[in-house]
Amino acid sequence: MTDTVVTKIQRNPKYLELRSKRNRLGLVLTVLMLLVYYGYVALIAFDKEFLAQPLSSSGVTTLGIPIALFVIVFTVAITLFYIRRANNEFDQLTQQILKDAQSK
Repeated sequence: MTDTVVTKIQRNPKYLELRSKRNRLGLVLTVLMLLVYYGYVALIAFDKEFLAQPLSSSGVTTLGIPIALFVIVFTVAITLFYIRRANNEFDQLTQQILKDAQSK
């Protein structure tokens, strides 16, 4: 790409919107993931008794297992959420930006 095309893209309001939305979403999802993951690690470190509670009186599965599964499912869910948003909204904005840059 030439410098003029790059400059056109960087000045495009849609590009600034794309950057803003993508960065904001990335920050929110990162903070959520850190809270969930480090919250679980903190439970392991500071409240082992809570995680060691059995789910039933005769069972061997403890409360820590479903919480750990939640962390895994949550990770997959927010990844899928980001992919869906990127494939729909962000890709559409990118195509509009490229179309605008080529037409000017």
